[in-house]
Amino acid sequence: MRTPSFRARIILVSAGAVAIAVVLAAVVVFLVVRGELRGQIDNRIRDQARHVAQLPILSTVAPGEALLHVPPPPFGDRGALQVVTESGQAFRDEHSASLPVSRPTLDVAAGRAQPFFSTASVRGIDVRIFTAPIRPGLAVQVATPLTETEHELARIRLWLFAIAIAGVGLACALGGIVARAALAPVRRLTETAEHVAETRDLSSRIEVSGEDELARLGSTFNAMLEALDEAARAQRQFISDASHELRTPLTSLRTNIEVLLREGDPLDPAKRRELLRDIAEQMTEMTTLVTELIELARGDAQAPPSEEVRFDLLIEDVIERVQRNWPSVGIGSDLDEMRLFGARTALERLVGNLLDNAMKWSPAGSNVAVRLRDGELTVRDHGPGIDERDMPFVFDRFYRSATARGQVGSGLGLAIVKQVVETHGGTVVAERAEGGGTLIRVRLPTIGVERGRQRERVQRLTFPVSAKDSRRER
Repeated sequence: MRTPSFRARIILVSAGAVAIAVVLAAVVVFLVVRGELRGQIDNRIRDQARHVAQLPILSTVAPGEALLHVPPPPFGDRGALQVVTESGQAFRDEHSASLPVSRPTLDVAAGRAQPFFSTASVRGIDVRIFTAPIRPGLAVQVATPLTETEHELARIRLWLFAIAIAGVGLACALGGIVARAALAPVRRLTETAEHVAETRDLSSRIEVSGEDELARLGSTFNAMLEALDEAARAQRQFISDASHELRTPLTSLRTNIEVLLREGDPLDPAKRRELLRDIAEQMTEMTTLVTELIELARGDAQAPPSEEVRFDLLIEDVIERVQRNWPSVGIGSDLDEMRLFGARTALERLVGNLLDNAMKWSPAGSNVAVRLRDGELTVRDHGPGIDERDMPFVFDRFYRSATARGQVGSGLGLAIVKQVVETHGGTVVAERAEGGGTLIRVRLPTIGVERGRQRERVQRLTFPVSAKDSRRER
């Protein structure tokens, strides 16, 4: 069975709601009108009964005997009047129809019940009867036919039925117009989504006006398209940059390997060792690049950190590792105790990248200052510093300053730092330090900072720097 469209469902629901409202209104109107008409009839026959009660209908003809004078029906041929005794005898004018005498009627005549209204069928005609006491032991029944009233009610029913049908039809027509207008933003949204699905064009947008729910839906959809477009551009740029970074070492490796495999051209052993050393260094560089690319890809999909970490102790562990790799540069640390929620591996990567970057740019014999105070980690080197033109792009992926181009490195270290910091809800900035060098500030949300429990370590080794250690990367 085919499911009706959303527009059809809106029309059906609106028409159904209007139909229910119209039917209920018609029923209420009919009941009110019927009650009003019946009320008018009841008032008339009650007044007639009071009039009869005031007439001299009893006259004494002998001791212990009375003559009952029954007046003609007050409504002529259309009505009936009957006097009933408490014993059940009924007296009426010769032109009056016989009315049914019930037990409540006898109770009224005997004074045991209150006057009441009733409806009965007399000679095939529905009549309205009012029974009331007029003398001790006597009750009068005044009746009037309901023919005209029923006729009027039938006409009213017909008109109300016609109005209900017309209201439902009008509701369907108006429902279609309202549904078309209300669903216009949804239709534009659907058309845009279908266009994007067919063309993969994420630059499409829908026009949004107003501040209602549909406008909010349109704004949210536009924001989603913008985010997807930005993500797609970033992905394309990432792939382009990664392929460019991989192409250079791969080309160099291929060239060196082809030289080694070339037949009929014996290489000098020293030259062969140099080529093999270059291949090993290029493999190391590629391994580092691939590792950093994987780290960036994982960082984009990492879950929020939830492990409690002693950040100061983690920094000390990373300092020991980095110091072994860069023995020609010292590291001075001034660390307050600090706890935070985080991913330990990612935080180690953050601190390690900051220190590696600072050590690479620090001259031999200098110190890198690491400080953790009031929830802020600062790493300061004494290198050449960052040019003002490069400052806005320091944390961009694959970005290298003019002085660092052609040097070893992928340009991803500080990009990973920024990613880890933002994943942990923090901020990172780079600035030029007084007296030269670069100062990087990292602020992370903490769950505990204690002053006065500081650890300080200063390591200074000033022996000559090897050719490998002298390479610089930013």
